[in-house]
Amino acid sequence: MVGNPNSGKSSLFNALTGLNQKVGNFPGVTVDKKTGVCHLDQEITSTIIDLPGTYSLYPRRDDEWVAYKVLMHADKHIKTKLILLIVDASNLKRNLLFCSQVIDLKYPVVVALTMMDIARKKGIEIDVDGLSTELGVPVVSVNPRKNKGISELKKTLAKAAKQQTISQRDFINNYSLAPQAIDKIKTVVQGVGEYEGIHYLINHENFGLPDELNNAIEQTEIDTKFNPAKTQAEEIVQRYARIKHVMQQNVVEPDPLQRKLFTEYLDNILLHRVWGYSILLLVLFFLFQSIFWLAQYPMNFIDLSFSELSGWLSNILPSAWWSDLLINGLIAGMNGILVFVPQIMILFGLITLLEDTGYMARISFLSDKLMRKVGLNGKSVMPMISGFACAVPAIMATRNIENKKERLLTILVTPLMSCSARLPVYTILIALVIPNKFYFGFLSLQGLVMMGLYLLGTVMALVVSYIFKFIIKLKEKSYFILELPVYRAPRWKNVGITMVEKAKIFVTDAGRVILMISLLLWFLSNYGPARRMDAVHAKYTTLQQQSHDATQQASLEKQYKSEKLQNSYAGILGKSIEPAIKPLGYDWKIGIALITSFAAREVFVGTMSTLYSVEDSDNSTLQEKMENAKHEDGSKVYTLPAALSLMVFYVFAMQCMSTLAIVKRETKTWKWPIVQFVYMTGLAYLMSLLVFNIF
Repeated sequence: MVGNPNSGKSSLFNALTGLNQKVGNFPGVTVDKKTGVCHLDQEITSTIIDLPGTYSLYPRRDDEWVAYKVLMHADKHIKTKLILLIVDASNLKRNLLFCSQVIDLKYPVVVALTMMDIARKKGIEIDVDGLSTELGVPVVSVNPRKNKGISELKKTLAKAAKQQTISQRDFINNYSLAPQAIDKIKTVVQGVGEYEGIHYLINHENFGLPDELNNAIEQTEIDTKFNPAKTQAEEIVQRYARIKHVMQQNVVEPDPLQRKLFTEYLDNILLHRVWGYSILLLVLFFLFQSIFWLAQYPMNFIDLSFSELSGWLSNILPSAWWSDLLINGLIAGMNGILVFVPQIMILFGLITLLEDTGYMARISFLSDKLMRKVGLNGKSVMPMISGFACAVPAIMATRNIENKKERLLTILVTPLMSCSARLPVYTILIALVIPNKFYFGFLSLQGLVMMGLYLLGTVMALVVSYIFKFIIKLKEKSYFILELPVYRAPRWKNVGITMVEKAKIFVTDAGRVILMISLLLWFLSNYGPARRMDAVHAKYTTLQQQSHDATQQASLEKQYKSEKLQNSYAGILGKSIEPAIKPLGYDWKIGIALITSFAAREVFVGTMSTLYSVEDSDNSTLQEKMENAKHEDGSKVYTLPAALSLMVFYVFAMQCMSTLAIVKRETKTWKWPIVQFVYMTGLAYLMSLLVFNIF
C-alpha cells in the first residue's frame, strides 16, 4: 500500500485489516512497518504492508527511502505481488505524479480514490472510468471513514491478484529521457524495465548491489554521459504535461475564485498572526485543565478502592511475610500503576482529537518562525508535541526532518517535553502542596501549575536548542514544506481505540517495570545486613516487653518499622546518597525513588507507595501518608519548596533508560545519549537547588 502523506492511507489500511495488524520495524532502520491481514475473497488472503507516505520516487527522508527501496526491489525481505495505490481525489494533480511513476514501474496496480467527499465540497467532479482508461489500471472510489467502497475494492484487488495484469501503456515516453543510457542499462541489469533503469542509474549506490554490478552501472553513466539532475527535471516536466491532459479530459474543476472551503475561512482565524497564537495557548490550557477536571473522580475512586482493599486484607490475613508482600508489595505497586490510567487515557484522547481534526499540523505551521530562531524548524514541532505522550516514539518521529543538524537538535531537546510518565509525579506532588482553588469559577490553580510545568520544559527545550545550535557544527540547507490537511470531524471510534491502546501499553509495559521494582523494593525494604536488623529487632523486643501500655506499644511498633526500614538495604542506599540531595530538600526515601525511577519516571509513585506501606501499614491513602511524612527533626518532608524542587527536578532530569537507548539507536553512537544524560541531570540539579532556595 503506497500513496502521498495525508491521502487517507492509514484509514484505508485500518478498514481493510481491522484488528489483524501489527507494528514492527523495517530491518536495519527505525521506520515503522505496519502489516495486516485482509481476506479479499474466499480464495485469497493477503498480507498488506503499509509503506511510509511519499510524494515522488525521488526520496529525501529516511521513511521515503524505505518505501522507495521496496518499490525498486532493493528490499530483500519484501516480495511485492500487487500495489494498492492511494490517490487523494481532492488533490488529484499532485497525487498523480507519484501515481504515474509507480504505474511506469510495471507493477500490477489498483488505484483507490479517496477523499471524494472533500473533492465534491470543492466542486470537483471526476470521471472515474475515464481516469482508469487513461492510467491503464483499475480505479475504485472508496471512503474508508464511512466504510464505503471497501467490498468493491476487495473484489478488484482479488481479480488483479489472480490476473497479475500490468498497464500496457507508459504514462510518459521513458525512452526519450536518456535513450542511450536506458538501452545500455537494460543489458547491464537483467530484467530491468525502462523507467526502473533510470532509477538504477540515479540511485544504484543505495540498492545494496554487488560491487561488480555497481562498477558496471557507474561505467554506463560515464560512457553515455548520463546527467541525473537533467533527466529527473525532464521527467517531471513531461509527467506534469501528461497530467494536465488527463485532468482536462476527466476532471471538472470550479473557478478557484468562485468558492472557498470552510477550511480556508477557519485558517484565516486559526493561523492569524495574533489570534492564532492566542487560540493555541487556549487549546493547550484546556488540555492541561481537563487532565485535572475529568480525571480526579476516577482517580480518587481507584485510590480509595485500593486503600480499602489493603485494610480489608490486613484484617483477614494472618501476619506473615507473604501477606506483607501481597499487601505492601503487590497491591501497593498495582495502586501506583492503575491510579494514573484515567489521566493517561485523557491526555492521549485529547492529543488524538487534535491530530484527527487537522489542528496538529497548524501547530507546526504556527511554530515554524519561533523554531527557526533556535535552530529548528516547523517539522520539529510534531516530535516535540509527541514528546508530551512519550519521548521514545517522538524521537523516532524525527526521521521526517531532512536536515541532519535540525534532526539532532530535536532529538537532544525532545526529552525535556514533559511526557505522560512524569504525569503521576506531577499529580501526586501538586495535590500535596497546591490548594484545590478555582479562580473566576473555572480556572484551577492545580491545572495552572501543571500547565506551568509543561511550559517550563518546553521553554527550556528552546533555550537548550539555541545554545546547541552554536556547538553542533553541521551546515546543511534547510526548508520547511508542510501540507495542511482539511479540517474534519474527529473519528470517535479512533479516539476511543487510541485511549484504550495507550492505557494497555502503560499498564503492560510501564506497569510491568513498576510492579517488578515494587516487589524488589519490598524485599530491599524488609531485609538488610543481618547484624543491623538483629540489633533493631532485639532493641524493640526488649522495649515492648518492658511496656504494658497499649498506646505506647503501638508507638513502639511504628518506631520499630521506621528504624527497620532505615537499616534495610533500601535505607542504606537512600542514606548513602542523602548528603548529595539534602540541599534540594529531599530525604533518603526520595533518594531511593530517584534511583528506582531511572528505569521509568512513573516508578516514583510506586516506590513511594511501597516505602510508606512498609513503614506504616495503616489503610490510609498514599497522599495522606506523604502529607504526614516527617524528617528526623519532626519537620514536614513535603513542604512547598521541597515539592516544587522535586517537580522541577523531574521536568529536567533524564530519568528514562528507554529514551537513552532509542537516542543511541537513532544517532548510531553513545556520544549523544551521554551528552544528553549529563546536561539534563546537571540542569535538573541546578534548577531544583535554585527553586528550593527561592521558595
